[in-house]
Amino acid sequence: MTTETGVEARAGTRAGAAGTAMSTGRAGDRIFAGAARGSGITVLVIVAAIAAFLVWKAIPALRENEAGFLTTEEWNPNAQPPRFGIAQLAFGTALSSLLAMLMATPVAIGIALFISFYSPRRLASGLGYIVDLLAAVPSIVYGLWGLIFLAQHMDKVSGFLNAALGWFPLFGGDSPGKNSIFTGSVVLAIMILPIISSISREVFLQVPRPNIEAALALGATRWEMIRLSVLPYGRSGMIGASMLGLGRAMGETIAVAMVLTFVPGINWHILENGGSTFAANIANSFAEATETGRGALIASGLVLFVITLLVNMAARAVVARRKEFV
Repeated sequence: MTTETGVEARAGTRAGAAGTAMSTGRAGDRIFAGAARGSGITVLVIVAAIAAFLVWKAIPALRENEAGFLTTEEWNPNAQPPRFGIAQLAFGTALSSLLAMLMATPVAIGIALFISFYSPRRLASGLGYIVDLLAAVPSIVYGLWGLIFLAQHMDKVSGFLNAALGWFPLFGGDSPGKNSIFTGSVVLAIMILPIISSISREVFLQVPRPNIEAALALGATRWEMIRLSVLPYGRSGMIGASMLGLGRAMGETIAVAMVLTFVPGINWHILENGGSTFAANIANSFAEATETGRGALIASGLVLFVITLLVNMAARAVVARRKEFV
């Protein structure tokens, strides 16, 4: 009994010494911790400074505005008196981003699963490099491709969808065209697909190997193994990847501005020409805007800033609820 007590005492002494060493830390650890903390604080300060700048520049234009900023579809800040609102811009941004997410996410996750679990090793390595390369392509390249190539072939696609699914409001309308919300959504979907696929692939490769081998050893097929072992583990990563893609889709400027044709008013028919988003409106209107017009554009940018922040907060909350799979 005395021996056991002495062993426990020595163990407690060693644990206390280790705890003291960990609390004090070496100089390099303290420097790294301070640098990491300072970097995090710097990021928060920059975000707060951006928000303060947007509010400061937007307030004068909002005071001069003669229309409801949140509910008006008209955008005419250069008029006397100025009248502008973000209803159409918010609608176009949300609709195009959601459509892009619906088109891109299933395909991106399928690509990630194929590269991770189905394709041969050599082919998987090459496909992984290609996906990573596509994620780094500048948006202007996608915009030019959408304007010069994709838009020229969207008339037939829009006409087919209108004829087959015209009974559904989104695909209805009398004049489907090529410079529509649908075309812009396709371009956005192709842009965000490599990002979602690349991050999802990295998440799938982090699944513990014993989980996969145990499922296969119990007689599960490859799809059952993916459904029972891979997808539950990687669910939070897939959500994070999708939200990152959504953030890029909502803030994309050049690609959407080059494809869409601005037509005033909210239109639920995604196959008809016309529509606009926050980013595209800023890109198209900033050069010819007056001082009040620039303030109005900055105010719309502030709304986009808030929406993006809320989307990221929602994604963070969803990921936090799935902590047990991380």
